[in-house]
Amino acid sequence: MRTPAVMTLGMVLAPCGLLLTLTSTLAPGWRLVKGFLDQPRDVVLYQGLWDMCREQSSRERECGQEDALGYFQAEPVLVARGLMVTSLAVTGLGLLLASLGVRCWEEEPHFALAGASGVALFAAGLLSLIPVSWYNHFLQDRAVLPAPASPVTVEVSYSLVLGYLGSCLLLLGGLSLALSFAPWCEECCRRRRKASRPGPRHPSISTVYVDWPQPALAPAIKYYSDGQHRPRPAEAGPAAAAKPKVGFPMPRPPPRTSYTNPVDVLDGETGAESQGASSRSTRPCQSSLPCDSDL
Repeated sequence: MRTPAVMTLGMVLAPCGLLLTLTSTLAPGWRLVKGFLDQPRDVVLYQGLWDMCREQSSRERECGQEDALGYFQAEPVLVARGLMVTSLAVTGLGLLLASLGVRCWEEEPHFALAGASGVALFAAGLLSLIPVSWYNHFLQDRAVLPAPASPVTVEVSYSLVLGYLGSCLLLLGGLSLALSFAPWCEECCRRRRKASRPGPRHPSISTVYVDWPQPALAPAIKYYSDGQHRPRPAEAGPAAAAKPKVGFPMPRPPPRTSYTNPVDVLDGETGAESQGASSRSTRPCQSSLPCDSDL
């Protein structure tokens, strides 16, 4: 079976989020402090969760600086340490479950295990997003996060940005893998429907079967003769011949004959034929038919 797209997307985003969160946790770059009066103008101080580093443009970075103001004892720093480490541990657990659930080396993935890994990765994203957002909220508050007084300025550094990006990737990857619960829930619902269907009923001892007589049905095809419904000749029998016919005969039209003309159309032609051709042209025609002289 081809690996679903939601699983592939989750398996890509989750390791990227883990890498960014790990870099944000270990790197000393949550806050940038600069503008010291008693030091060169290009000196900056990077403050993280575990260490502080001093950097100058003409020299290399020097870490392990002394915490004179009690920065590491601030509440946002202590809470961020615990939550970021917890987020890394939960992310590792989520990736382990995702590897066992997706199972790219087998035909069918384990949808329930992949969905559980998505929930774990989503929780890891929340655990890393909370300290990053809280630290950013009190970034310039010198009462909560100690820093030298003005004109020293404090700014957001790269580790805080990486923490935001890593948290967002973990949230998206966990949400994508959590969508694997959909096929698993569908399969569970299908099994419950099959289990809830009643089986075939078996007849009990008290069941009584009654054979009711079937009513006689009229024949589907009727026998017609002369436009009226009549019984079949085989069914009628000799008794049907003695029954008188009901009704009256329809009048029939007289037979058609050819038309004859009572007048003899050849009357007057017989006398004219006995005379010569000359007399036909000089004597008047006595026939009712047209003569040659009339033309």
